[in-house]
Amino acid sequence: MKNKEIPYKIYLDENEIPKQWYNVRADMKIKPAPLLNPGTLEPMKAEELAPVFCEELVAQELDNTNAYIDIPQEIQDYYKMYRPSPLVRAYRLEEKLQTPAKIYYKFEGNNTSGSHKLNSAIAQAYYAKKQGLKGVTTETGAGQWGTALSMACAYLGLDCDVYMVKVSYEQKPFRREVMRTYGAKVTPSPSMKTEVGKKILAEHPNTTGSLGCAISEAVEAAVTREGYRYVLGSVLNQVLLHQSVIGLEAKAALDKYGVVPDVIIGCAGGGSNLGGLISPFMGEMLRGERAYRFIAVEPASCPSLTRGKYVYDFCDTGMVTPLAKMYTLGSGFIPSANHAGGLRYHGMSPVISELFHQGLLEACSVEQTAVFEAAELFAREEGILPAPESAHAIRVAMDEALRCKETGEEKTILFGLTGTGYFDMVAYEKFNDGVMNDYIPSDADLEEGFAGIPNIPQNK
Repeated sequence: MKNKEIPYKIYLDENEIPKQWYNVRADMKIKPAPLLNPGTLEPMKAEELAPVFCEELVAQELDNTNAYIDIPQEIQDYYKMYRPSPLVRAYRLEEKLQTPAKIYYKFEGNNTSGSHKLNSAIAQAYYAKKQGLKGVTTETGAGQWGTALSMACAYLGLDCDVYMVKVSYEQKPFRREVMRTYGAKVTPSPSMKTEVGKKILAEHPNTTGSLGCAISEAVEAAVTREGYRYVLGSVLNQVLLHQSVIGLEAKAALDKYGVVPDVIIGCAGGGSNLGGLISPFMGEMLRGERAYRFIAVEPASCPSLTRGKYVYDFCDTGMVTPLAKMYTLGSGFIPSANHAGGLRYHGMSPVISELFHQGLLEACSVEQTAVFEAAELFAREEGILPAPESAHAIRVAMDEALRCKETGEEKTILFGLTGTGYFDMVAYEKFNDGVMNDYIPSDADLEEGFAGIPNIPQNK
């Protein structure tokens, strides 16, 4: 081992788990554009969002001014079940790559959901329970969010209704069974249970589904039943707020050893883990205290940041949600059935979109086989089988480390290992059998999605 001073795993004490979430919007000079009511094209008011979301979550969604928001004691107590999560120095990976770079990763997979998603699921379920609701509805792609929410609902005694993207429902039966074990009802989406699901199936009878479709169904299922609200696992401001515990813990662990990262890398689907990891570091940069390089990594098959348009668009395929200003491929864009289900989303968090638009964040896209090559090497060296989503960040972290090998620079690289890939064995099987495809949409494919972007004055 190289540097004996820094342990392989840096653990904070339980009393060092953050007691406040950090709201990066407070330090953004140009705030993310507001959600718009698709009918009036006016900014959404709290009372308009209240039928869909819990009241406290609406307040967090609209709060652009408070930098720190207290984490209720009950949520802190649930966090102690699996937090603090370790910050790991990837000594073996560094050795394998023969790089002078120092590589760290924040590992969020050490809970049954296998991912970072539990950080927001517990918070959202807590506020739903506090409001006296009966249950919540949601969508899930890879299944990590659905699993996390079913766990949180089991803890708090709430009904949990999950619409799972059909391709993932079929590829990941065991992920579905974990959700059912925790008491959730799981429906493959699009389904015949909702009006919007029937409409999508009529137009695309053989569709493999998408997060956009599943969101539409989950929203309809919430607003048509008394005592239910819809909760979302990514994209929204409130979710990035809850996920800031990742970055706050990572920063506290690095600070203990006087380590300052040069490059911070996260995979990007809707933006929750990336936003959570980078938030306190981005805050320092926005306040002019320090400079960092941030890289968002997305799949080449669903390239919203690298090839999308920065406009107002629906967050869902059925066009039942508010309009959000974000990098988007169009709400009707159905990505190919790639194996990173959690990254198959047509849009991007408005916060991440605005930071990228301002040039505070870089983005790149990577192809599936290169991602799984990185995942396999990482598993063999570091001993953790990564989720396909996380492996996008691993790929680019390795590429950055190999660049340092060429230049001789001793950069410090931090990436988010958002979860484990134990339920993704169909994907690993395809990779190991050499039958995995690299699908990249053509410009013509993307134009089909762009054609559905709302033709409104704000998009001119």
